[in-house]
Amino acid sequence: MRYDLFMAERHRDYVERVLSSTTRAAQSLVAASWCRSGLKHGLDAGAAQKPELVSQSDLTQRQRRHELMLEVARPLLDQLFQTVAATGCAVMLSDNDGVILEARSQEGDRDMFDQVGLTPGGIWSESREGTNGIGTCLVEGRPVTIHRDQHFACRNIGISCMDAPVRDAGGRLVGALDISSCRDDHSLATAALIQKIVQDAARRIESGVFRRYFAGHRIIDANLPGGDAALLAVDRDDLVIGATHAARRRFSLSDDCLTACRSASDILGGAPVDSFRDSDRAVLRRALAAADGNATRAAKALGIGRATLYRRMEKAGLSRG
Repeated sequence: MRYDLFMAERHRDYVERVLSSTTRAAQSLVAASWCRSGLKHGLDAGAAQKPELVSQSDLTQRQRRHELMLEVARPLLDQLFQTVAATGCAVMLSDNDGVILEARSQEGDRDMFDQVGLTPGGIWSESREGTNGIGTCLVEGRPVTIHRDQHFACRNIGISCMDAPVRDAGGRLVGALDISSCRDDHSLATAALIQKIVQDAARRIESGVFRRYFAGHRIIDANLPGGDAALLAVDRDDLVIGATHAARRRFSLSDDCLTACRSASDILGGAPVDSFRDSDRAVLRRALAAADGNATRAAKALGIGRATLYRRMEKAGLSRG
């Protein structure tokens, strides 16, 4: 116990030195997070507070709010836990507020995780716990590893956390996938290996959510080897109506681009459709999308008159509006 108190006091002193520096925040992700924790949120690294959990009714509402993500994630959480259970790790999935929605841990380790609040309902936002895997991952919006004394709070320096963000079908950040260990022998090398596993599982959850959300539509897999889950959803006329976060970043897509106004071939760099060999409806919609809805320009691009364009639109069931 004396050793723990000594380590905690030394950690608190180090945190205070970082907070008093005018340059440390720009030197690393962890230092920047410490400064947010202490200077923005007013947290005390040495505070001895108990874990905070939301009420059962609040947890239930949050689980319902993220029902699609949880339905997709649950079997993956089970698989992930089977992979890391022997190392004494727990697997968790939080919402975008840092509240743990689901957790997996071995029965012999469960009390240890419950004591520190790594349990369903536990609140791990950065504003509440300071620098930690879940909260800092949500703030940064990218994979993070917070290993032991990289945590802000002294009470958390025995924990090692590996996290990756999880986004919904619209590319919005909705949670963090976490693997945590409270064992003393959990090294940085082990953390690096587990981090890769976490990132892969998070991509699988995102892909599953996207495919479920756009069920009934064609999904185009635009992944590069070893890349993120870059998926596009297209309607029956090959116009893009959805894209994962990775696809949005790769193809510079905004919400305005995903209102059935750009074709998949346009986004992917394929040859445009310039004849009526395909269905009239698909060709007309693509031409109108490329012309920003301007009928004269669309007709010119197709090599027909505007009156002919209108006749074909009527035949294909497309209104002039």
